[in-house]
Amino acid sequence: MTSPIIEAHDVAFFDLDGVIYLGPIAVPGAVEGVAEVRASGARVMFVTNNAARSADAVATHLSELGFHAGPDDLITSAQVAVGVLRELLPAGSLLLVAGTENLVDLARSAGFRTTESAADRPDAVLQGYHPDIAWPLLDEAGIAVQRGAAWYGTNDDLNRPTDRGLVPGLGAQLAVVGSTVRQQPVVFGKPHAPMLDFAVKHTGAQRPIFVGDRIDTDIMGGNRAGMPTLLVFTGAHGKRELLAAGPGDRPSHIGADLRALLQPPRVATQQGQAWRCGTAAAALRDGVATLEGDLGTQAGQLDALWALANLVWTTGADGHDALRLLDQLH
Repeated sequence: MTSPIIEAHDVAFFDLDGVIYLGPIAVPGAVEGVAEVRASGARVMFVTNNAARSADAVATHLSELGFHAGPDDLITSAQVAVGVLRELLPAGSLLLVAGTENLVDLARSAGFRTTESAADRPDAVLQGYHPDIAWPLLDEAGIAVQRGAAWYGTNDDLNRPTDRGLVPGLGAQLAVVGSTVRQQPVVFGKPHAPMLDFAVKHTGAQRPIFVGDRIDTDIMGGNRAGMPTLLVFTGAHGKRELLAAGPGDRPSHIGADLRALLQPPRVATQQGQAWRCGTAAAALRDGVATLEGDLGTQAGQLDALWALANLVWTTGADGHDALRLLDQLH
């Protein structure tokens, strides 16, 4: 029998929102799954683009949910952003911080001065996700960038998953400022290189894997960093995003949730213009994508999805036909 995916890796990097928890609740099976990953001998590291809370606060939240995490088990985009800016900007530079007190505190701890006013002529603007950001602060950020301040963002996620559904993320707040200027911010979080470069250096990982729920941040970021990736369907992205993923944005593995790490990898093989995975097959019949197999179980549905994804990626099968077939997969 093929070994579980995790046995090939020494560190498992997990995104938080949509993979580990959905706001105040743990994703079903995540607590047990993370415990089993640790029991396998792999190190667990939580890597989040959300800059709103401190590592201590997030670790407390994780522990309350049953994950038994400490600050050393966490990497946030706020930490990465401030760490990089400490190397880029002169000591004592003035930052207009459009984010939570966590980001302000990190900036000050790194030796920066902070302000909320463009009138103070800040050297740079640093934005981080803030669930209750005041609109006038976004005005000040935009004015500061117009006046020549450098512009940075901890991440650019357009939205974030919660227990109630998707809500706007920092990408939406960056877009507000972006509507006033003719430039783009420098961004540090996934999928951009600084985040996972920091994670690998911090852990000394030799054979890492990244587990995420988003194609555009988690999977793209892991792929760019040269590590295998696992896409799980417990958060922001689903079957349609998987089929639409372009070269370089496609996951190495898929799973219903992070416990897929504890199972053998799902393998699809090509047979002419058909792809097989487990008991499922996806093929082109007169130019139309078709599915065969046992779709009555979750495992069978995932096998069919993986076969179908590979068919679409390699043949350019009509996307509308593929989406119609996905209606069979719940």
